[in-house]
Amino acid sequence: MVNLIYKQFERTATMKREEQLSQTHAAILDAASRQFLAQGYQGTSTRDIAKEVGITQPALYHHFSDKEIIYLEVIKQVGATVREGINAAVKQIKASDVSDPVAALTTVTEVLTTAHPRDVFTVIHGSFKYLKPENQHALGQVFMQDYLLPLQKVFELPVMSLREGLPAKDAAAFYLTSLSPLFNTFHHVGPADADQHEQTLALVRLILFGVAVEK
Repeated sequence: MVNLIYKQFERTATMKREEQLSQTHAAILDAASRQFLAQGYQGTSTRDIAKEVGITQPALYHHFSDKEIIYLEVIKQVGATVREGINAAVKQIKASDVSDPVAALTTVTEVLTTAHPRDVFTVIHGSFKYLKPENQHALGQVFMQDYLLPLQKVFELPVMSLREGLPAKDAAAFYLTSLSPLFNTFHHVGPADADQHEQTLALVRLILFGVAVEK
């Protein structure tokens, strides 16, 4: 009887420890996501992440071996959210038979600005040179799978009507590198009093139609 009670107590204690570890693991990723996406890779330290979670750095390293691994996990999670959002937007555009390319691309753009508080291209590519080769490769795969390929599908939609000879993948890459005005006040597009949606519309029009009339 005593042995049975002790085993039950031991199982309960083990479950509590596993639950605590799981909660701490999730809290680390939540804190890291906020900091990496707002401050970039170089602007974030494991000390800052641990401090926000309320644990020590050694405790953080019990869950993740180094900062690069945490960063990659954050980008994978955010990238999966972005991919799902873009794919959902593509389905919505197809289902509703949208005929306005500005409306279509604005819908997609707002998926990105919702997921990223800072310029997508800067956050991801700004970190590249600081990573080990194997992690650079992993980051490149995430960028291709979760950002460029889903965006390529957007520019393959008939509503986008790309110039003859312009590959959808090139349009997607250009678009992604052109979003920075939506993430800062220094490089502003649209009227000074424009809200986020109006700024997005203004930038999308510039991306799609340029700044001059072609003669």
